[in-house]
Amino acid sequence: MSACNNVIIFGPTGSVGAAAALQAHREGAKITLAMRDTTKPIPSLSGISADKIEADLTKPETVKSAVRQSGAKIAFIYAIFGTSDHMRASIVALKQAGIETPVLLSSYSIQSDIYSVSPNDYVPWVHAQVEICLEEVFGKAGYVSVRPAYFASNTLWFQAGIQAGEVRHANPEAEYDWISPEDIGRVCGSILAQGPRQSTVWLLAPQRISLRAAIGLIGGTIGKEIKVTKIPAQEALAAFQQNGTPEEVAKWIVRYITKDAGYEFRSHVYEEAVATLLTYTQNTPVTLQQWLEENTHQFEA
Repeated sequence: MSACNNVIIFGPTGSVGAAAALQAHREGAKITLAMRDTTKPIPSLSGISADKIEADLTKPETVKSAVRQSGAKIAFIYAIFGTSDHMRASIVALKQAGIETPVLLSSYSIQSDIYSVSPNDYVPWVHAQVEICLEEVFGKAGYVSVRPAYFASNTLWFQAGIQAGEVRHANPEAEYDWISPEDIGRVCGSILAQGPRQSTVWLLAPQRISLRAAIGLIGGTIGKEIKVTKIPAQEALAAFQQNGTPEEVAKWIVRYITKDAGYEFRSHVYEEAVATLLTYTQNTPVTLQQWLEENTHQFEA
């Protein structure tokens, strides 16, 4: 498919959205940033030319207006939890305003047909519902679903414990791939600029590092000894909820880390997912250690 020279990015203040915008710009695309607050600075994008338009993915009328003003034909969007229609109205607004191909930041946790994901499997189910809406509005091959696994930035969930010197976790030995949000954005940006090659893009970092080892890397990076303590699942659930995580999301996370951790490495798309970053961007993956060194300030009190 031919390259796309005019793209709109919803959520550019996030790490993935900002990296997607930067990558698309580097590959020659004209960038429009759709933001709830157009005065909010985006340091990583300060050196590029990009229009800023006020828009909110939960407000379809602003989505339609932003796309029409931009003239874009391809859009980066992300799943929003808690919408009553699973973003259908905003997805319809994208279509009506002229978007031909939405690129959705979805989830690797979808490991089956989107129509068969159980509501009890909350996080993949929410992403699957958004994908269903996209399929029904744009057609089965009319959108791109980018499905990364475990973000390196999830280490920030434990920021309070890191600062206190003890991280309490329900399964410290569970292993994750810790993919850099910026690497995810680079893949999305390449798709935006060059056009889609496939409708589902699996994305995984080629590393397996336990939570305990990751906390050790953080401690070494910031020069602090951090104890890691295993706790019961119910205590972990309560901790997530106390930190403001919605109950259904918290339940899914705790079940994942205690029962399903490591499914990424057993998936039938594992090899494809590990190769994705190099395939799309010709870059080698950012390691967890590199990401931590670039984000040390986020862990320091």
